[in-house]
Amino acid sequence: MSRPPTFRPPACARAYALRTGRGDFAVLDAEPDGDGPARRGTALLLPGYTGSKEDFIALLEPLAAAGFRAVAVDGRGQYESHGPDDESAYAQSELARDVLAQAAAIGDEPVHLVGHSLGGQIARAAVLLDARPFRSLTLMSSGPARISPAQQHKVKLLGDALAVMDMSEVWEAMRALDPPEEAATDGEELRRRWLRHRPAQLLATGRQLTVEPDRVDELAAVGPLPKHVLSGERDDTWPVPLLDEMAVRLGAFRTVIEGAEHSPNTDRPEPTAAALVAFWSRN
Repeated sequence: MSRPPTFRPPACARAYALRTGRGDFAVLDAEPDGDGPARRGTALLLPGYTGSKEDFIALLEPLAAAGFRAVAVDGRGQYESHGPDDESAYAQSELARDVLAQAAAIGDEPVHLVGHSLGGQIARAAVLLDARPFRSLTLMSSGPARISPAQQHKVKLLGDALAVMDMSEVWEAMRALDPPEEAATDGEELRRRWLRHRPAQLLATGRQLTVEPDRVDELAAVGPLPKHVLSGERDDTWPVPLLDEMAVRLGAFRTVIEGAEHSPNTDRPEPTAAALVAFWSRN
């Protein structure tokens, strides 16, 4: 089971609203220390379904210490980024255009693009729209097409609940299904984050996860962009052998983080950060 994220950013990161041509997005922006190595690049980090920029907090300090500026973002309708109540605003193409706008607003082009889970599929869509703003692409625990049948069932249950319950009621229902030890470690921060997600965003992106087509061949044709498939050694959202196969089809660098599951960024942040730095240093 993945560990919950911490919500306290390191001293090297500042929180602010990144202004873009498509609206403002809440970010955590970690800069390398001026006394450390010269900046070696910039990374844009996209969170997964029900997640937020805080899922990357444990990566920010080691990435900055290695000389990389790391900008973790709440997507449209996620946590501290505003989003409308219209599900059409969360079409994958719209979210992909948001990513292009974020990359432009960061001002350090090209950037290393990292997408976790749902964020990986949005990152892929952004690259397929326009690969020029990106120096590399890392798909973290993000598979070639739709999620596993068991996860599709969970997403459907969540959608059904959101149709008849408010966000607070859905949270309490989800917590009631969790093992007691997990519920005890989640904390009030996770509840606060959940309550600030837009239901329309959850409904629209959840549906995307259940119907996403296989676009691996399209992505493989985007050259010469370096590609990286990173995952834990276990994953119940996309089976690890499927991620192995996707990496081969992409001609991508492949990293498996020992001891991690679907969220290596929170399960084992130190080796995950080291793997990102190793990949970026090659490119």
